[in-house]
Amino acid sequence: MHDLPRDIASMKLYFQVGRIFNELRARGIAENAPLQCGDLTAFDQYHYLGTDTVDEAARRLGVSASSHVLDVGAGIGGPARHLAATTGCQVTAVELQPELNATAASLTARCGLGGQVRHLEGDFLAHDVASWHCGGMVSWLVFLHIADRAALLRQIRRALKPGSKVFIEDFFKRGELTPAEWRDIRQQVYCQALPSLGEWRAQFRDAGFAEIEITDMTETWKPFVAGRMNSFRAEEARNVAVHGRLVFDALDEFYTTMDRLFGGGNLGGIRVIATSP
Repeated sequence: MHDLPRDIASMKLYFQVGRIFNELRARGIAENAPLQCGDLTAFDQYHYLGTDTVDEAARRLGVSASSHVLDVGAGIGGPARHLAATTGCQVTAVELQPELNATAASLTARCGLGGQVRHLEGDFLAHDVASWHCGGMVSWLVFLHIADRAALLRQIRRALKPGSKVFIEDFFKRGELTPAEWRDIRQQVYCQALPSLGEWRAQFRDAGFAEIEITDMTETWKPFVAGRMNSFRAEEARNVAVHGRLVFDALDEFYTTMDRLFGGGNLGGIRVIATSP
């Protein structure tokens, strides 16, 4: 039997997630000192395109100070904090991995956003969400970890008010992956499901969602992925000094693998915007 939090935590991207505190120390920010969200955005957005795509989600979902947004797979809380700080909304941020959730809660408190962002640890599928009544939902690179899409979409529907919109960015199968590519995506990304574009649409349609908008983000993400790898390598001496060789090597392996996968043309990036019934 899989231990899901432990298995996902083995991803190189999550190696020593407390490394964000190394970055803060390197910038002369004392431990437990108050923070602004802008102090963190270079380091707390684990997805592609950083806060630009979070701003796009806020625009497409019509997020305002009166909104309550659900963030599924919140990581160390970067998108949730950015949404709260820029729109004034409330966010319920659910994260499976205890270390990520604890780090997220600590950073949110230091940003003075504890009254707007509620961090919840655990499997989203196991939470009692019926009373949440969220008015929108966001998720970045989380669906790929969950094989039972029908159960996931049912749970999202339970957590949302009728007519609420969802904004999701994730992976899709763009071509036939080679055995080596499958190995990389399973071991490096812990991918449990990789539907095609058509399968993504069918899953949302079968779950009752309407106004399903599917966008292939692959060509937009490719330069971001390559740039992330090249920038990280270009500052190897600095990154090793701040984080140590083990962290550098783990992240370099992850960034290199993702650049190779996207470069192969068979892994794609997808954006889904849809309306819950």
